[in-house]
Parts: sequence; C-alpha cells; structure tokens
Amino acid sequence: MALTARTGLWALLVLVLGGGVSYGLLVGKPGPEAGVAPAYGPPVVDVVIAAPAVRSLSVETQGTVRPRREIKLVSQVGGRVEQVSPRFAEGGFFAAGEELVKVEDIDYQFAIARAEAQVAAARQRVAEEEGRALQARREWRDLGSDQANALFLRKPQLASARAALKASEADLAAARLDLDRTSLSAPFNGRISEKYVDLGQYVAPGTAIATVYDTDVALVRLPLTGRQVALLDLPLTYDNLPGHATAGAPVILRARFANRMWEWQGRIVRTDASIDVNSRVVYAVAEIDKPFARREGSERPPLAPGLFVNATIRGRELPGITLLPRSALRSDDSVMIVDAQQRAQVKQVQILQSASSQIWVQGLGDGDRVIVREPTPTVAGMTVVTKNVEELAGGVF
Repeated sequence: MALTARTGLWALLVLVLGGGVSYGLLVGKPGPEAGVAPAYGPPVVDVVIAAPAVRSLSVETQGTVRPRREIKLVSQVGGRVEQVSPRFAEGGFFAAGEELVKVEDIDYQFAIARAEAQVAAARQRVAEEEGRALQARREWRDLGSDQANALFLRKPQLASARAALKASEADLAAARLDLDRTSLSAPFNGRISEKYVDLGQYVAPGTAIATVYDTDVALVRLPLTGRQVALLDLPLTYDNLPGHATAGAPVILRARFANRMWEWQGRIVRTDASIDVNSRVVYAVAEIDKPFARREGSERPPLAPGLFVNATIRGRELPGITLLPRSALRSDDSVMIVDAQQRAQVKQVQILQSASSQIWVQGLGDGDRVIVREPTPTVAGMTVVTKNVEELAGGVF
C-alpha cells in the first residue's frame, strides 16, 4: 500500500514538471520578426520569331497497287483448244495482240467454204437478172412505148438478187470473223493472273479463258482528308476533260520488299467520282507508268498489284506558312504571342499540317514572337520576359 502511494506521487511530480517545461517553451519563445516579402518578377518564356513564307507542303498517305485494266478473256466461239502459248500461264507476260489460245478452226473453214459458194451463186443470179432486165428494156423499146411496167423490166427481181448477194457476202464476212475469233489475244500488254482452260479442253461461246491485267500502267487509290486536300492541286472539277487536262501533282511511292525500301515515281491523274460515304475522305488516283520495267543496273522489283505502298504527294505553294515547334500549339488550336508591351496574347491560327514535333500554320505575322515554352501557365494579358530560342523540340527555327 505504501509502495503504491509512493509511485503515484512520483507520477504526479513528473506531470507537474513536464507541464511547467512545456509552458515555458510556448510562452517564452521569441515572436516573429517583421520582414519584407520577396519580390517576384515576370515569368521568363521561350519564344521563336515567326517568319511566314511561301511553302509547298507534302502530304503523306497510303494505298494498294492495282492494275489500270483487268479483264476476263472470253471466247466468242466454241471448239476444242488445240494450241496454247508458252506464256499462257499464271504470272506469264504477253504483248498486245499476241495469240494466247487457239481454238480448233476446221468447222469455221468449212463455214467459209459454204459462204463463198453462196456468194458465187448470188453473183451468178445478179448477173442473170441484169441480163434479163437489159433484154426486157430492149423489147419494151421495140414496142415503141415510153411507159414500162417495173415487173416487166425485172426491177424487183434484180433488187432481190442484189439483196441476196449482200446477205451472202455478210454471211461470208461473219464466217471469216468467226475464224479470226478462234485465235484469242488481249488488246494490251499484260500479264495473266488466272487461267481457266488448257490444251485439249472444249470451250463454248462465252467461256472465260483467263483473267489478265494491263502492265503498262498501275494505279494507286490514295485517301485524303479535307485538310490534306486543301494542300494539294487536285483535278477535282469538270474542267479536267480531254483537251483541258493539266499535269497532276507528283507522287513518290515507297514500299518494303525483300527487306529493302524501294521508290517509284507517279502522278495524280484524277479523283474518284464521289466522296466515300463511310470515311468522308476523297480518293485521289495516282498512275505509275511502266511498273514492270527494270532500269538498267537497277535491282528494284516490279510494282506488282497488291503491294501496299506509302505515298508522298507534293503540295501546291501556299503563302504565309510558318513552321513552329509543336509545343507552341494550345488545346484550342491557338498560340500565345508576346506583343510590343511584353504582354501575352492569344492568337488563332489555321493548322495546315502537324508532325510529332512540328506544326505548319497560317495566320501569323512576320516578326510575331510565339511562346514555345513557359515555366508556369501563361494567361492572356500577363506581362512576361522573353528569351529567343533558335532550336527547340528537334527543329531549327
């Protein structure tokens, strides 16, 4: 009992001493001294000097190569395939007018012989009727009458004989045309993508022989947004008719083949007849001449249909274009400039093109100081101190 009382006294003593020390520290500490608040100057911002100029901006897009013409070669006559060209194979090249398939023509030679006999008979009949008509005119003249009956003068008979001659000559021409059609060819230089018949097979009129495409010119349909269209000189109007055509914008096509990058030169020749209803883009059509031609000493592969290519289209020259680092652009497609009174001001610009680190805009004046970097967010009307920079964001300005 005595031990418990002694422990309580010690605890009370510790509390009293602790409270006294705490009170002394709180009441006895010195008060704050009066001082002058530090002065902060205007923020320092990095600016570039705008230098608008006439520039030609290139447009990047992509597409798939396809042939200008692709048709199914169809037989117009029937018969057995008696001969095929060594080039008549999938992937084979051929020249315009070159015989690819030959259909057996003996039946058509017989038809020509029969038609020639009919022509000879018709000519004989015309000659007989002409002789009879001449004799009839003489007999009528001997009768001393000025008016003669057409039937007596054999005019209807002669007209019928001459019409029969024309019909038989038309039959002969048709037979010869069918004979010519036993030789199948294409009207352009091309390549065979698929073949459907071979030697010994019977084909009926209308049978597809092969699918072939033109190798003189290749096409690439290139999608363009509205902003990209504004940068290009495209044949968009009805004025681009034969006799009024203008040279289209040059195009550079790039593709990776056999683990190497290759380039081809082309030109925009027209645009599609309508705007794509799903994507709302305009398709420009680029043509590439001689896509399968190989330059001497070059290892460049042919520009075959189906190859996916990236395209760079050279744009038309536009005035007042300024190149800026992307950091100058704000979320509302505006930039901040510094006026003559060293105050920041918002200026709306038209963005023509943008890249990962740069933008091309219209709407800035020559000598405008554009803020490209700021330590703290800058608002319109704020006074700033400018620092000119020439290199920022990977570009030189």
